[in-house]
Amino acid sequence: MSKPISAINRYKADLREIQFLLFEQFKVGELLGKGRYEAWGVDEVKTTISECYRWVREVIGPLNAIGDAEGCRLENGEVKTPTGFKAAWDSLYQAGWKSIAVSPEHGGAGAPHAVQVVVEELISGANTAFAMYPGLTYGASELIDVCGTEEQKALYCERMFGGKWGGTMCLTEPHCGSDVGAAKSTARPNGDGTYNIRGTKIFISAGDHDFAENIVHMVLARVDGAPAGTKGLTLFIVPKFRVGADGAVAGSNDVSVGNIEHKMGINGNATCVLNFGENDKCIGVPVGGDSELNRGMPQMFRMMNGARIGVGLQSISVASTAYLNALEYARDRKQGASITHWKDATAPRVSIIEHADVRRMLLDMKARVEGIRALAFKLTMHQDFADILAIEDETKAAYHQGQVDLLVPLVKAYGSDQAFRVCETAIQVYGGAGFTRDYPAEQYCRDAKIFSIYEGTNHIQAMDLVGRKLGQAGGSNFQAFLGDIQKFVADKSADAELGSSVKLLSSAQEALGVTAMRFLMWFQSGNMSMVPLFANRFLEMMSEAAVGWLLLEGAVIAQEQLKTVAEAHPDYAFYKGKIAAAHYFARNVLPGVAFKAQLMNNEDQSPLTISDAAFATV
Repeated sequence: MSKPISAINRYKADLREIQFLLFEQFKVGELLGKGRYEAWGVDEVKTTISECYRWVREVIGPLNAIGDAEGCRLENGEVKTPTGFKAAWDSLYQAGWKSIAVSPEHGGAGAPHAVQVVVEELISGANTAFAMYPGLTYGASELIDVCGTEEQKALYCERMFGGKWGGTMCLTEPHCGSDVGAAKSTARPNGDGTYNIRGTKIFISAGDHDFAENIVHMVLARVDGAPAGTKGLTLFIVPKFRVGADGAVAGSNDVSVGNIEHKMGINGNATCVLNFGENDKCIGVPVGGDSELNRGMPQMFRMMNGARIGVGLQSISVASTAYLNALEYARDRKQGASITHWKDATAPRVSIIEHADVRRMLLDMKARVEGIRALAFKLTMHQDFADILAIEDETKAAYHQGQVDLLVPLVKAYGSDQAFRVCETAIQVYGGAGFTRDYPAEQYCRDAKIFSIYEGTNHIQAMDLVGRKLGQAGGSNFQAFLGDIQKFVADKSADAELGSSVKLLSSAQEALGVTAMRFLMWFQSGNMSMVPLFANRFLEMMSEAAVGWLLLEGAVIAQEQLKTVAEAHPDYAFYKGKIAAAHYFARNVLPGVAFKAQLMNNEDQSPLTISDAAFATV
């Protein structure tokens, strides 16, 4: 008989690091108190973050291991979620955490995106599986708010933003995963603006639950006679229960749960097979009305972009708590003597944080977590400025929006790849204890693996980067990105303490620019097979250059702040840590960017030339 899982919070976050990014590196204070953010000041932001951290540790953090152990179950066609999840959903919306950045028009607080990012990190890190339910609801309601008719907005948005109704997005079908254009779900017009929906969707996260009185599914389907492929897909609003014009729930809408997937991780989230219209009574309406038929993919990408950023935040949050838990263990666990007494069998045992390889692993995790978080914050600050400048300065707004578009695949793909590796490293710090459920690292590792797969696999992100994003705006977005790094290098390469690391960044930036031209050459010469073969490597190169740049930028700030901080003050060690992380990443990761560029110069095609039979004789 297995022992019961205790309701113990193990989530940890470094609020000092978060405040550094917000106020010292990315200067969110410049946005506060102005325009749409007039009601927000520094004190309001800090209080919000502190209170949210308290809430996640008290309410959803203790449910993380419980949700993992219990999972979800299907009873009489209805999903039952783990113990405590329903009460946590109610508490979440009562506290207003999912409405932080929602427009006051829909009952929200209207905070900057940068504040929302912090709140999302705290919620996701404390309980990833739980956080997915409101996260998908937010994405679906935001999509309706942007693309829906006025009637659709009035009917759905406030109810969904406020948690009265849930939401999902439904793309994947049994016969087609990432090949969305092969979808077979159909929509037959009824002649009154509604459509009969029929089809099956799989791998639908938060596909059903017992939290809300209704669940609004965003379903891709093909109207009779529409073109083949993605160009013929329409996005439909399909509620689990039908609703009247006044929002009253009015009986079944012929949406049923066929199964709950049994997964490696995120077990507290119901990943469902959903059947639409088995009895030919499932009704949906196109998002935006009949004028938006066959525009499902552009609409869905609005939700997908937000979801991909959300996956990056999930990745950071889980990697961060895995690192901080491993750090705590390393400080407490005593094993082995110091290397300075390695021949003395009687030497006292020391905390494992004193061992060189453990220190290497901890600094590696610290640098990756802090660097990827900085990358996500950089993206959201670009988004905030793009929104603010949209009316007053279109040129500057276009620059910021271009950087958002460019950074989305980096945050999602590099963040999720590294999250799994950070969690793996955290287990290694624990040693054998990390492989047990007595500590949280093994769950973090299992939960984190899905991040590189869903919302578009990381290869899809890489192909989006090299196939679409590099050439956007005639390549000016990418050139602006390189130019921003070049400016930093020019300003700081002579710095007495950081200059050597900044020069390593310069070499990485140059290699990145040359490699981008190689992709252009492959496109122009028709050598298309090389593009998918090396797309992932390029995304990794670009991400590492970006992370190295932002860590060094943070180190420059820390170096200046050290001049004003007494050695006994906690901030002294904090700023020293920022500098150490930047040097470590620059010296140990950035040289790999130029090396990967050299590997791409070789144009190795062995994965393409090996025959199918040669992979194995079984």
